[in-house]
Amino acid sequence: MGPGPGLGRGLLAAAGLLLALQALQASPPPDGMSVLLIIADDLRPALGSYGDKLVKSPNIDQLASHSVVFQNAFAQQAVCAPSRVSFLTGRRPDTTRLYDFNSYWRTHAGNYSTLPQYFQENGYITLSVGKVFHPGISSNHSDDYPYSWTIPAFHPSSEKYENIKVCKGEDGSLHANLICPVDVSEMPEETLPDIQSTEEALRLLDIVKEHGRKFFLAVGYHKPHIPFRYPKEFLKLYPLENVTLAPDPDVPKELPSVAYNPWADIRHREDVAALNISFPYGPIPEDFQRQIRQSYFASVSYLDMLVGKLLNGLDDEGLSHNTIVVFTADHGWSLGEHGEWAKYSNYDIATRVPLMFYVPGVTAPTPRPGEEVFPFIDPFAQVSSPAPQGRPGETVELVSLFATLVELAGLPVPPPCPQPSFRVPLCVEGQSVARYFPPGRAGGADPPIALSQYPRPGDTPGWNSDLPALQDIRVMGYSIRTADYRCTVWFGFDPNNFTVHLQDVHGGELYFTESDPNQDHNMFNNNTLSGPLVRKLCKILER
Repeated sequence: MGPGPGLGRGLLAAAGLLLALQALQASPPPDGMSVLLIIADDLRPALGSYGDKLVKSPNIDQLASHSVVFQNAFAQQAVCAPSRVSFLTGRRPDTTRLYDFNSYWRTHAGNYSTLPQYFQENGYITLSVGKVFHPGISSNHSDDYPYSWTIPAFHPSSEKYENIKVCKGEDGSLHANLICPVDVSEMPEETLPDIQSTEEALRLLDIVKEHGRKFFLAVGYHKPHIPFRYPKEFLKLYPLENVTLAPDPDVPKELPSVAYNPWADIRHREDVAALNISFPYGPIPEDFQRQIRQSYFASVSYLDMLVGKLLNGLDDEGLSHNTIVVFTADHGWSLGEHGEWAKYSNYDIATRVPLMFYVPGVTAPTPRPGEEVFPFIDPFAQVSSPAPQGRPGETVELVSLFATLVELAGLPVPPPCPQPSFRVPLCVEGQSVARYFPPGRAGGADPPIALSQYPRPGDTPGWNSDLPALQDIRVMGYSIRTADYRCTVWFGFDPNNFTVHLQDVHGGELYFTESDPNQDHNMFNNNTLSGPLVRKLCKILER
């Protein structure tokens, strides 16, 4: 039998990389450290290192124990393509002008440099494995190659089966379900996308180590994105009787209708559609809610196993002593909180992400030759998670990733963007968070804030409320998050000229962190409290 499609793609990628390495032989390698950027999809901070007592994530927690771990990091928009383009260009969605999946920033907004492009221009080999950019129009059907990557991005051959009927139901037939634990040996190609991506990343690490070149390797994992298709043995980690419901499963009475996410994408899955749930508010039956949460957590542990194998491979190649490792996600995911599922909102549960940086010699001692930093930990073994090295509580933004990684690698940090910056190819709108390294170091005089946003087609939940196309957007919810509060205002928006109408308010939300950490009690109608914060938000948007 010949090699499978995944292996064939990997061999082609390896051949292309060897040619690129040969072409670089004459040029001196850069002085800074290499970079391994790991991006999970739809991962809220449901990890032991973030205080989750149910989820088993020993390998990511081990990484956290050697890292600076940001407890309050937020994405700029809680949907895949806009968030990824934002943090990979260092620009906010209003600058990339991407709020859906249907445009490519270089032709639609401006010819902005990307994070991997900047490393490539500074002598690094840059490699993409799995879902880094969102595939399709938003990355020019090429993952922004050749601008961002030395060789074409690798996509696992088995990812084409993610949304087709491969889930075996109780009736023995195959379905396109939301909940889809599987026997991997029965899957097409006898594998899963994230398994293939891990194998390819390990193969690439071996090649770059052999040739002694600095690298920027981005590995994007599909999980825990829906459908929850993962090896079925991970269900054993989460007996259903141990899985609780969300602490606040009801839609808050004070929530403006424009803010609600009616989770249309999961309603189209066969197992969810069979429940005949009323639109838009549901609710999902409690027993099925537990099953969704169970499979989400099982998907996280499956992801953790693969991250553990990848990090152990970094050890095996002797690269842990001079490689920065970053672990993050594109946004969070609601698991029944506020009566919502999926992302598509400005709540913390949808915008908050894990964000941790391992920097040898800074966040942990530089390993001695041959020393293991990341020994693989079996998630099925009973182990206690090591405590994180540092847990800065400052509010930070994912758009800061560009400036932060560049600074940590010792490269010149691009200048802050002017306003507007559509004609400026290289600048950043996120401020480096390296100022918080090591933990306890002063971060600056101004209290940090995070700015997120989400579009809606109208004031009432509809089937396209979760992901409206640009031409259908009529309202934009802008949200500022500080250590003390989250304030969101839903303003009128004109997609024809990207204008925000600050006098046209369609609704608002105000939650105070200390008294209402789950954001269940909207205080926006208290003008004494909300008035000054709305004016602050308007000033930010007027810049």
